[in-house]
This record gives sequence, C-alpha cells and structure tokens, in this order.
Amino acid sequence: MPGFAHRYAEVNGTRLHYVIGGEGPVVVLLHGWPFTWREWRPTMPLLAEAGFTVVAPDLRGIGDSAKPATGYTKREVAEDLHQLGLGSVRVVGADIGAMVAHAWAAAYPQEVRRLVLAESVLPGYGLEEAMNPATGGYWHFGFHMQVDLAEQLTEGKEAAYLERMWALMAPGGVPDAEEQLRAYRAPGGMRGGFQHYATLLEDGAAIRAAPPLPMPVLVLNGEHGLPQEPLLAGARRAALDVRADVVPGSAHCLGAGNPRRLATRLAEFFA
Repeated sequence: MPGFAHRYAEVNGTRLHYVIGGEGPVVVLLHGWPFTWREWRPTMPLLAEAGFTVVAPDLRGIGDSAKPATGYTKREVAEDLHQLGLGSVRVVGADIGAMVAHAWAAAYPQEVRRLVLAESVLPGYGLEEAMNPATGGYWHFGFHMQVDLAEQLTEGKEAAYLERMWALMAPGGVPDAEEQLRAYRAPGGMRGGFQHYATLLEDGAAIRAAPPLPMPVLVLNGEHGLPQEPLLAGARRAALDVRADVVPGSAHCLGAGNPRRLATRLAEFFA
C-alpha cells in the first residue's frame, strides 16, 4: 500500500512484524484468528486519509512475527505491543485481538486512550459459556486449546480448514487470502494461532481480577457477524464507559466487509 511500510521490532523476548503508515494520532489494529494484519488492509488507507498513524501488527506466533514456544497469555501479548513504544494509542481489537486489546488497556490505562472491542466475547465475562458445546457454544475453542492435537490434525490440511472458516467469517472474501494462507502454512503457523486459545481460562481469571477500564470503550460488531450482546454485556462489566454500534454489511472479518463505514465510525469515536 502506498505510504505504508513493513517493520520489525525486538520486543519482550520476541520479534514482532507490523505495518505502519499515515500521520497523526496512533491507531493500532489487532487482528483475530485465523487472520493476520491483512484483515485490516482495506481499512488502513482510509484511516490514514482521516488523519491517523495506522499500525497493524502480526500478533506473536502469527503471520511474519516470530513463533516462540511460550508467552501467549493476553497480558504477555499485550506487553509485546506496549514495548513497541508507540506512546498514546487508540486500539481496535477483533476476535482474539479484542482480548489482547482489553489486556493492554487494563495494564496501561494511561497509554490506551480509547478502546474498540469487536467481534468477540471476553474471557471471564461470557467466553467460558460461549465455548461450551454442551450448551450450544462454539466447538472450535476446545479443539484449538488442545494445541498439539489441533496442529497434528490440521497439518497439510490448512487450506481445507481455514477456507471453511473464512467462508463463515467473511462471505464476501478475505483480504489477500493467498498471503494469509501462506502465513498459516508456514512452519509453526497453525500452532502459533492455536497457542492463543490455550491460555483462555488463565486469561479469564486475569480479566476478572482487573479493575474496570476508565477509558471510553466502543463495542463494535458486523451486521452479519457474531451476536453483539455477549460482548456488550461483558464490556459493561469490564469498563465504566461503554457504547455500541454495528457496521452494516460487515461480517466477522470486520476490516473487510464495509471498510469505508468502519473507518468513518472509528474516526468519529477517536475524535
């Protein structure tokens, strides 16, 4: 993308890849699973045009970031981002990225000025119920938490597994699908993603122990994405100032469905 550059940083004992461009207040976009920074590619130039410096990292273990064996609690992943030294930030997190975004805001409330939680359910505030198949929850959480088994059963079958997920999450197509598939096919690519699930119960305990977030929080969902109420209810327990909105035409891959409306809504909130 014109005006954007790939960069790497040694932070918190690992190597983090991120893409940065634009000028102005810093907005950090945190992707979910099974995506990389490219989830946000359609939205990034629009936010830059709106007057922001836009930073989109690959979370540890995913994409072109390093894939360490440990360090996947959301607090540890948030520390990676804090150590980038971006100063005052506005943070948007979707799916797993929303959990990391919350951990960053809880650990450094003076640094995270505004927070957007999107397309997720917070550990400790509803996720445990949402990932229980016995009560109609999502089956894949338990599968991914068995990291060794999940890696073994998806090895060599990455396209079959991920493309089925993408068809549900982004009916209109995933940005740079071939590049994102390349990232997950790389050695350790699937395992790195699964590692983020293995810590969810520990993450829930940490979130419940954290004080309420003081900064304004926007809960954002795609019109065709996850139900908003579980995330909104959890956010209201985890933060003091919460509002909500829906991006028309978008699904779970929030950055792709309606990027112009998404960028406009984010700019309004960050202003």
